[in-house]
Amino acid sequence: MARAGLTTERLTRAGAELADEVGFDQVTVSALARRFDVTVASLYSHLKNSQDLKTRIALLALAELAARASDALAGRAGKDALTALANVYRDYAREHPGRYAAAQLRLDPETAAASAGGRHAQMTRAILRGYDLTEPDQTHAVRLLGSVFHGYVSLEMGGGFSHSAPDTQETWSRTLDALDALLRNWPAPTPPATHPAGAVTR
Repeated sequence: MARAGLTTERLTRAGAELADEVGFDQVTVSALARRFDVTVASLYSHLKNSQDLKTRIALLALAELAARASDALAGRAGKDALTALANVYRDYAREHPGRYAAAQLRLDPETAAASAGGRHAQMTRAILRGYDLTEPDQTHAVRLLGSVFHGYVSLEMGGGFSHSAPDTQETWSRTLDALDALLRNWPAPTPPATHPAGAVTR
């Protein structure tokens, strides 16, 4: 018999907790049913399938991250804001590794548009406007920051920096210093290469 009180929201949060414990890839409706000691069929009135569950966990993670970032950025600008945003992602990944992985899930365009993902982009662009970046440089910088934050966090969590000095916190601070310096001195676009008339290019 299905346990009373099960709702889509409760199941989504339980799925997020499960993702943090065993990994996002291991989250399924079957695993969630075992957690509540109910039959799989009893969950299908709340969830379509395992992909639906994963999508809901991803949306939850994006919303949680956006709320944290909004709080952290309040009243901040420039490097202070950049550091605050970066630390939100790193801290969230450390505290909730499964949810952080869920936040990277590729969503269909309609679901993505309705998610908190747009808030992440808006907050990042607000920081970049403080560095006087306009389009298309803003978009280039958004991609750069996302790549650095996610790349560093993923390598750190995977143990890639565990066996060498200095401490990863020092490297993280130096990385943010370097990003700040780059954003303050954003390079002009490189003009396309020109070739002498009649020259053969390969």
